[in-house]
Amino acid sequence: MVSQIQPPTQPEVIYPDSDGQPVANNTIKFGWIVEIKQNLDWLFADDPNVFVAGDLFWYPVEGRNKIVNAPDVLVVLGRPKGVGVARRRHRLCYQQWKEEGIAPQVVFEILSPGNRQAEMDKKLLFYDRYGVEEYYIYDPEKNNLSGWLRNEDGLDVIPQMEDWVSPRLKIRFALSPETLQLYRPDGERFLTYTEISRNAEQERQRAELAEQARRDAIPRLLQMNLTIEQIAQALGLSVEEVRTLAQE
Repeated sequence: MVSQIQPPTQPEVIYPDSDGQPVANNTIKFGWIVEIKQNLDWLFADDPNVFVAGDLFWYPVEGRNKIVNAPDVLVVLGRPKGVGVARRRHRLCYQQWKEEGIAPQVVFEILSPGNRQAEMDKKLLFYDRYGVEEYYIYDPEKNNLSGWLRNEDGLDVIPQMEDWVSPRLKIRFALSPETLQLYRPDGERFLTYTEISRNAEQERQRAELAEQARRDAIPRLLQMNLTIEQIAQALGLSVEEVRTLAQE
């Protein structure tokens, strides 16, 4: 009997989702990462096929777990926000071969004093090689903004970044002598996390005041001999809601 030689089992390739390093090594960089990521989330909140992430490992080549980068912020148009059953499961890393081969189209990097030119040169080479279409670097300390846009030969420097509008995201970059400001396609500026939280709290308070005003109006309208149906129409509530509130 001739025994068949089994081919050696290929070891499973592990794709780490962390290198143990912090997302940012100073509060300024972290604030910019959060601001850009949060505002892009907000901008594309109604589009289920725009994925935005911060400091997420991106593996472009299957089986090559040494080929990896973690952009401060990346945007992938054409991929769902979540993965798995009912799109509820979050990605631990971005494995491009599992994402229909779609590379992040837009990448942002925020510089900190610890970044070295050689490191940034390697990142530019990586993004150029693996298909990024737009690459932006902002240095908050020097208030310096740089950008690259893909053409038929690869990523090429954008010569003038003042009032530059991203072809993919439609956001505008406005660089003043003091700082960078980003604007949404509707002209509204990007807000800081604190401003977003404050606006959300103000909106919550306005909603509570409006709800209380409706509650207070129901007894007065009933005393004016309006019907439940008329009150519901006047206050923009359902008949059931008016009946419930009237009994409280």
